[in-house]
Amino acid sequence: QVQLVESGGGLVQPGGSLRLSCAASGFTFSLAAMKWYRQTPGKERELVGIISTNGDTTTYVESVKGRFTISRDNARNTVYLQMNSLKPEDTAVYYCNWFWGRDYWGQGTQVTVSS
Repeated sequence: QVQLVESGGGLVQPGGSLRLSCAASGFTFSLAAMKWYRQTPGKERELVGIISTNGDTTTYVESVKGRFTISRDNARNTVYLQMNSLKPEDTAVYYCNWFWGRDYWGQGTQVTVSS
């Protein structure tokens, strides 16, 4: 079965960095475009960015452009979200996502940006 397992979240000060990982299994990862989303309480889940199957193409929501970078390692079936220059408004639960007829989600990892 499809599994997505996020890790790497935590508490970081404003201006700091974190790298999230999402380990995937149960499908052909190298053929899957992958997405990162985030969600704060009371709000809809927001798309953060997308990476193409081979990693050549990435797209980001305007609010994270220049600060966040999505990458992938198809040999390890893992997608990453490098987050730099973090702001308090980046505080959220972060999820990786694969869509194939339906959405598949991991359990999420909490990122808290606070001094």
